[in-house]
Amino acid sequence: LEAVFDGEPYDMLDAALADTVRNFPVDIQAFRDMVDGMRMDLVKARYQTFEELYEYCYRVAGTVGLMTTPVMGIAPKFSGEIEETYGAALALGIANQLTNILRDVGEDVASRDRIYVPLDELERFGIAEEEVLNGSLVTEEGGTDERWRKFMKFQIERARYYFKLAEDGVMKLEENARWPVLSALVLYQQILDSIEANDYDNFNQRAYVGKLKKLASLPKSYWMVIENNLRNGA
Repeated sequence: LEAVFDGEPYDMLDAALADTVRNFPVDIQAFRDMVDGMRMDLVKARYQTFEELYEYCYRVAGTVGLMTTPVMGIAPKFSGEIEETYGAALALGIANQLTNILRDVGEDVASRDRIYVPLDELERFGIAEEEVLNGSLVTEEGGTDERWRKFMKFQIERARYYFKLAEDGVMKLEENARWPVLSALVLYQQILDSIEANDYDNFNQRAYVGKLKKLASLPKSYWMVIENNLRNGA
């Protein structure tokens, strides 16, 4: 990593990153933090608090926003603090990772013995770690424990809060970057809708967005960008 930022790539993949680093104001710290996030998965299988989980989400996903924002660029007419745009990019990474975690609760337990949702919040809703491990909070017949339903509603509300923070910053990007970023935001939010539609059963069912629904959301996000551009003359 240090060599790439010094202009000394090891292979063709490194060369692509080295070229990006040379042409855009990309900071190495986000890359270092992402590597640390990958290492966390080697040694940490539980998160006691949301503060701990936030650190993980920042490292493995929030960093992506910090890496890509300098490449996409910020709107020339944007007159606010540049930190606002980077903050929104960070929020999108956090929201996406929280969504991944909520979608994959059952999979993470079954295949990796990992529980990413905060243990203290499970306790607050009267849920024991063992109940998550054995998947007894839902049944294959479609019954969802009311404690788990309330817990998931709380988690989804927080994820949507971060999506909202991110959405507020999309229109501060360069015009050509707005539609792809907003499309990804809208599509990923729909995974939360799918979790709700599955009655919060993320043990036996995998929440996903169907192909037709994905395609239908693209014109919607495109029109959101057009409306913003017309309203603000950008």
